[in-house]
Amino acid sequence: MYSDDFLYTKDHEWVRVEDGEATLGITHYAQEELGDIVFVELPEVGTTVDAGDTLGSVESVKAVSDIYAPVGGEVIEVNEILEDKPEMMNEDPHGDGWIAKIRLSDKSDLDKLFSADDYEAYIKEEKEK
Repeated sequence: MYSDDFLYTKDHEWVRVEDGEATLGITHYAQEELGDIVFVELPEVGTTVDAGDTLGSVESVKAVSDIYAPVGGEVIEVNEILEDKPEMMNEDPHGDGWIAKIRLSDKSDLDKLFSADDYEAYIKEEKEK
């Protein structure tokens, strides 16, 4: 289910890197756990973040959850469609439901992320707890 073109975090965010830019969003598993997403707080373009910083939040019918930056850098674009259609994160979490794009400041941040296989093993472990 999870693509080898992406990297993943323990907080259930994904990252796809192309030409030094990281597109990120929440995983299918995350949106499933959240339920129907009704509001997304996006970061501001131009904001600089470190890996692990709070980037925004997602509000669902069940809870409000923070979104964490899986990598550090400058936010260069946000998915403004989510302001009017937050449900896009439920419908296409690994595609049109992306949250932001970050210009990477330190590629070594990527070394701390899960591969698709490792992420699937992590989810399985989480479900067994």
